[in-house]
Amino acid sequence: MKFFAILPAALIAAAPAVAGPYVNIENNAGFVGSDFQGHTTDFHVGVEGAGKVGSWYLQGGPSVVVPDGGESDTIFTGKLGGSVNASEKVSVYGELSAAFDDVNSYGTKAGVKYAF
Repeated sequence: MKFFAILPAALIAAAPAVAGPYVNIENNAGFVGSDFQGHTTDFHVGVEGAGKVGSWYLQGGPSVVVPDGGESDTIFTGKLGGSVNASEKVSVYGELSAAFDDVNSYGTKAGVKYAF
């Protein structure tokens, strides 16, 4: 868990320049076996940057949640993430996501990428 505490500071230090704003529209659908559960479409606006040792991004906006057979709902969601170069071929990345509704929910993603 220390990784997520250190990541924002490391990304800010690693990426002092902001490359600029962007729009990201993303759809995620869920299935259990072949049973469709529903989908969520994010309509995010974000900023990203890169430095000598890594990159970062911050994005947020409305997300339309559509459960299978249910009524759609629009909630606010956001993501903060980035990567830090550990060596020429290895980078460490992470993402923190949040959805703000009646009950707020949070997610994390972390990994190591090796380039051949």
